[in-house]
Parts: sequence; structure tokens; C-alpha cells
Amino acid sequence: MSKSPLPDAPAPQSLLEAAVYVDDLDAARGFYRDILGLKLFQEVPGRHMFFALGPSVLLVFNPTATAQPPGNPKMPVPPHGARGPGHVCFAMKRDEIATMETRLQAAGVETDTSFDWPNGARSLYVRDPAGNSVEFAEPWLWDEMKG
Repeated sequence: MSKSPLPDAPAPQSLLEAAVYVDDLDAARGFYRDILGLKLFQEVPGRHMFFALGPSVLLVFNPTATAQPPGNPKMPVPPHGARGPGHVCFAMKRDEIATMETRLQAAGVETDTSFDWPNGARSLYVRDPAGNSVEFAEPWLWDEMKG
């Protein structure tokens, strides 16, 4: 790392995309599209699925496929991937979380936990078919700590 001063640059102000890694894309599609209701807008069989969430995107990758160098030189995305459970959190209002919990239960998805944080924000945790921790939380969960 260089010891010279770093040039000024603005810090990122929002998250454009987040990724989870799954071995079974069909099961993930069933969970994220069919149960959660996310809009699937791109899919490469055996490799990935992309879901729209307002201005953000949830990337669902097969880590075996994405760990390989890209086959398209016009898209030089570096190899990447993770193994083991990850985490993603979706922002929802309290009443929407309650409705989602009912929907998840009706679909046979077990709740890991559902509780109110010390600041009063609600969180619901479940697992996707790959074991990733999927949270639904009120969007103001971190407001107090962020300042």
C-alpha cells in the first residue's frame, strides 16, 4: 500500500447490488421469485439469476460457475464466489414483515427468529434453500447508530 496521501474521493452512498451464493439455482428461483415475489430479470442457466429490488439488485450466483474466469472478453468480471451461508437483509415496513412471515409459513419456510431490536425495529430471519440467512427488517433499524 502506498504511503503517499490518498486523493480525495466521495464515499459511496448506497448499495447497488448484493450477492448470495447457492448451489441449486432452481431452488433459489423458487424461493426468491415464487415465495418472496422478487422480479427475476436476468438468468444464465447454471450460473446466475438477477432480481430487481427498486434501484438495487440481488445477485444469486452459483459459486462453482462464477469461480471460473469469464468466457466473454468483453465482460472481464473477475472470478468470485463464496462458500457457506451468507446474509442479505430486505427493508420492509412492520406490517409488510408480518404479512411476509405469514406467507413464508404458508410456504413451509421455517422462521429462525422474529423479534424487536432494543430500538424497536422489527426483524424476521429465515433461511433460503442454500442456508443463507435472509432477514426482513424495518428500514430505520440502523438510523440511531449511524448518527
